[in-house]
Amino acid sequence: MLIHPQFDPVAFSVGPLSVRWYGLMYLIAFVLFMTLGRVHARRRPELGWNAQQLDDLLLYGMLGVVLGGRLGEVLFFQPAYYLSHPTEILAIWKGGMSFHGGFLGVLVAMWLYGRRSGKGFWQVTDFIAPLVPTGLAAGRLGNFINGELWGRPVETDVPWAMVYPWVDALPRHPSQLYQVAGEGLLLFAILWVYSARPRPLKAVSAMFLIGYGTLRFAAEFFRTPDPGIFGTLSLGLSTAQWLCVPMIAVGIGLLASARAKPAY
Repeated sequence: MLIHPQFDPVAFSVGPLSVRWYGLMYLIAFVLFMTLGRVHARRRPELGWNAQQLDDLLLYGMLGVVLGGRLGEVLFFQPAYYLSHPTEILAIWKGGMSFHGGFLGVLVAMWLYGRRSGKGFWQVTDFIAPLVPTGLAAGRLGNFINGELWGRPVETDVPWAMVYPWVDALPRHPSQLYQVAGEGLLLFAILWVYSARPRPLKAVSAMFLIGYGTLRFAAEFFRTPDPGIFGTLSLGLSTAQWLCVPMIAVGIGLLASARAKPAY
């Protein structure tokens, strides 16, 4: 049985400026996006992406992730808390970002970027889909360092079970690390290989929806459920799992319709 290291939430300080691990993970996520985006653009030059377009894309994506992620946390998972503490809605340095909200925010941002750049919406989402999972991995690692979103108590002998002393003395699944491995590294490997050669329009986006939705749905069985708007209708499922269901369904529908289109 392991004990959570209880990291200092501040990674380092320079004079009066303190850099928190959570913010540092976002910076790493954006750097990985740009680095992998340039590699992806070079290996698939026929897709027609250049460095300036990637810079613009990152700016739109950052706004979509931060605004959408925070609004998703407020609306989907903790509406009662933030209604009682409205001044904390903007305190993103304390954590509390919903993937599903960030995902919707990014979709809006990519639609706006597509209109401005002249690229189609699905061209944009197909290009960015394999670039996203490493950022998800960085975010989940930030959750682990912050000691938030811990797992459910283990029911059998699990050698890597971890105690979070500020929660209780029960050994729990380190579910943040499961998500780093699943919706982060495994999903990245799947999408990176899948997008390496021409695919029908919407196919890569569909694979992201199916892959993320499935892996997140599975991870929720090991994670302590967040409070959420579907709590009273859960039927044994968490709010995050209910939000994954339409992702998987839409992904399957997109993949089915994409099969009739030529690869590009």
